[in-house]
Amino acid sequence: MRTVALYRYAIPVETGVVLRHRRLKQREGLIIRLGENGREGWGEIAPLPEFSQESLAEAESQAKACLKAWRAGDPCQFDTLFPSVAFGLSFAFAELQGELGEEGNYRVAPLCYGDPDALYHKLNQIEGEKVAKMKVGLYEANRDGLLADMFLSALPDLMLRLDANRAWSLEKASQFARQISPENRHRIQFIEEPCHTPALSRQFAQTHQLAIAWDESTREPDFCLQPEPNLRGIVIKPTLVGDFAKCVALIQQAHQFGLTVVISSSIESSLGLTQLARFAKQYTPHSTPGLDTLGLMTAQLLRSWQGSSLPLIGLDSDALQAVEID
Repeated sequence: MRTVALYRYAIPVETGVVLRHRRLKQREGLIIRLGENGREGWGEIAPLPEFSQESLAEAESQAKACLKAWRAGDPCQFDTLFPSVAFGLSFAFAELQGELGEEGNYRVAPLCYGDPDALYHKLNQIEGEKVAKMKVGLYEANRDGLLADMFLSALPDLMLRLDANRAWSLEKASQFARQISPENRHRIQFIEEPCHTPALSRQFAQTHQLAIAWDESTREPDFCLQPEPNLRGIVIKPTLVGDFAKCVALIQQAHQFGLTVVISSSIESSLGLTQLARFAKQYTPHSTPGLDTLGLMTAQLLRSWQGSSLPLIGLDSDALQAVEID
């Protein structure tokens, strides 16, 4: 016998979280619970405002139809679903069927702000590679370059990932690059999508001999991964990419080309984040994932993130509301 349940959640986030042009006041999403033959599988559906094409209402409507059909015995066709719905349902099925590993990769790439001493303290608590991440493109490109170079100069064992979200023109990206000392350039692991278009990003990387990674490009319908000069890796955000099998296929293809793969968060709750940590451990065990977003939340949801002291919301909390599926 198959059983299904759907819950809606809303968790306040810390003030000051801005997604492109929108200030995020709370993280909203859906939690799925599947049951069959004494086993359970959980999943999270949480379209990311400003990034997901589907709204939460559209995702909820689609999820309810899929859950109702599966309960009646029909299979789920993930390739017909919104990415956030495909992610939540497919990971719930992976848990149900024992396909998602139990052990998680909870290493983090801490965000750089402006204090090398604070970052040094965080890095000293991390085992393995010393990787940090820095958001660029929100301020002046020269300022971003000076700050990145300062971190690299102050911390000789630091590897830095930079995330530009396609913010720069070629001229602005070049202004950034000119601030990076030649001896520090090899410790920029990659810059995610530095320019407005992939073609401009390729031109930037070739001109300045800086490594880049694809992020937004992996979610475009015509994306075709292939080895390229200066391409170091790809960033996969399953909530925005889609189902379990699609993400695995993309990882395997990238690894065939010798590329680094980073499993990254779309600001899911702790339930979704712990699943992504398990997925990262299973399929990208040698890469530090980009899952350091729980600190934006005021609480955890159903499952605890390793080492977090945030309060845990259970099924009996007012923050979770059951959704009728019939």
